[in-house]
Amino acid sequence: MTVVPHFPLVDVSGTPSQRGRAYGEQARDRIGLSISLYASQLVKLGFAGEEISRFSGLFLPRLREWAPDLVEEMEGIAAGANVDLASILMVNARTEVLQLARREKGIADDEPDGCTGAVILPDATRDGRLIHGQNWDWRAECAETSVVLRIRRADGPDLLTFTEAGGLARSGFNAAGIGITANYLESDRDYREIGIPLPFIRRRALEAAHFADAVRVVAITPKSGSNNMILSTAEGFAVDLECAPDEAFSIYPDNDLIVHANHWQSPVALSKLKETGLKDVPDSFYRDYRVKRRLTKSQGDITATDLKDALFDEFAWPLSVCRPPVRKEGGNISATVAMIIFEPAAGFMEIAPLPAECREFTRYDLAMDDAVLARIERSSSGRPETVARAVGER
Repeated sequence: MTVVPHFPLVDVSGTPSQRGRAYGEQARDRIGLSISLYASQLVKLGFAGEEISRFSGLFLPRLREWAPDLVEEMEGIAAGANVDLASILMVNARTEVLQLARREKGIADDEPDGCTGAVILPDATRDGRLIHGQNWDWRAECAETSVVLRIRRADGPDLLTFTEAGGLARSGFNAAGIGITANYLESDRDYREIGIPLPFIRRRALEAAHFADAVRVVAITPKSGSNNMILSTAEGFAVDLECAPDEAFSIYPDNDLIVHANHWQSPVALSKLKETGLKDVPDSFYRDYRVKRRLTKSQGDITATDLKDALFDEFAWPLSVCRPPVRKEGGNISATVAMIIFEPAAGFMEIAPLPAECREFTRYDLAMDDAVLARIERSSSGRPETVARAVGER
């Protein structure tokens, strides 16, 4: 089996500027690769290198108003990595930038993010702990351009997130027990207006000290394009928010499970908007079915290993839940870049890069807030021994 290097851990603290600079210095090489990847995509679409500033500039004024601290952090990342702010912003707004660039040229998108995500609530698991995870399907090169970022904050809960190098957040959880994963969606409402790029929204959700605040920021923040975000809390709840740019539609756990791929599921959403993404991800229909079917077989006794097994599913290979590197018509190579599994109550995340080729997981830890662990214990419905074990694993 192929051995793939693990994702490096970037550990930062201090003010936004200080942690940004430390991030840039620690991940300089991978940040450079991230920038090159998306700059080259713009060139392939017919844009010169200086167009990065034009596209990034569409978002910067609004971001300075909406999240000045995150702009300051990006400025620190740019300084630490010896690149310009526009390039860091491009990495963080790459979904929006590439979509806008394609639309400007009249070029269809034939390679959106894939992703299959799942949450298992505590009552369905063997250890009584919530389990959250996903496969991230995107460009195979991102196995060399992604990192795990641990941010120690003085102004809120610490957080641990898997992200592309230079990015602010993608998938992960915080010390308050709040977790997030995301999946691509598309609708006929997309890119009518300029909204807040998705990594900023995910980062704000991971900065929240209370689950309701994380839900609020995902649900009400205006977006440029559609996206699906699954939010969970280690206290024992999760909700899936299918987000159009201007509206969010909720999906609740079914039999203590949420599984979502890349098609709209909410009947309310489908009555109000038009699904436009299935031409590129028809495999979405069976991916979420396969994962849910596998998890349901272990209902009440589900472990992280069961979720991994479900996400390793090879049905309809190579367009399967776990996707090997496949060359697309446009020449880019698509793959399941990473499998990410986390159990916030136990304070850890496990990630396997290119899991179709490498099933070796690396563990990354985050110390949970004691008050959060106490709340989990109170809400564990007769399973306090579970939380005791979680405290012992810290």
